[in-house]
Amino acid sequence: MSKAFRIGQIVPSSNTTMETEIPAMLTARQLVRPERFTFHSSRMRMKHVRKEELAAMDIQSDRCALELSDARVDVLGYACLVAIMATGLGYHRESESRLQRITVGNEGSAPVVTSAGALVDALKVLKAKRIAVVAPYMLPLTELVVDYLRNEGFEVPSWRALEISDNLDVGRHDPALLPAIVAEMDLAEVDVVVLSACVQMPSLPAVAAVEAMTGKPVVTAAIATTYAMLKKLELEALVPGAGALLSGAY
Repeated sequence: MSKAFRIGQIVPSSNTTMETEIPAMLTARQLVRPERFTFHSSRMRMKHVRKEELAAMDIQSDRCALELSDARVDVLGYACLVAIMATGLGYHRESESRLQRITVGNEGSAPVVTSAGALVDALKVLKAKRIAVVAPYMLPLTELVVDYLRNEGFEVPSWRALEISDNLDVGRHDPALLPAIVAEMDLAEVDVVVLSACVQMPSLPAVAAVEAMTGKPVVTAAIATTYAMLKKLELEALVPGAGALLSGAY
């Protein structure tokens, strides 16, 4: 019998995408590999993507990690990139370490990934030096995200802020609009396109089109998180139709 893994996610209360795209990718993987997955979430209150709301939300992540470790999940993902990146440079390392200690203290030890840390690590796996970034956030928060990525060693010569403040509206953004947005960006000096630096902005349906259009690897926060989860579970990082990172080449 194939092994079943419990996938835990800490999600903002208004997030409607991470519990869609992560299961979609891992369900697609089930068509080509024997492992099976179930999905479990705990929520942190947040409605508007503003720095003060994100800070208040992040405090709730400890409770969520405790709740998910009650369910003895096999891996735990913190599904809000901007909350981590807006807190301070390099904060994903502190968050991951603290949340994992909470699971250990609850006798339900689980490896922890953050979507922020997963994106940083994914870009390193792809050997990216110069990246283009699309983000739904307001301009000041997008600038924090760009600064965070630059602090991790990446050049960001091209980036776009869509300036959507209501998190439900971020989740309603049509991924079919993304190729045209990328087409307007200067990608001449770019190695990798970050199609969505946000786990709430839907992007998975547009990844193949943007890779074909640009000829460059395309990654999203959700794809990076899926890759990180599979690596923590010591499973092959392969998902059909989820871009270069999950092609099996890495």
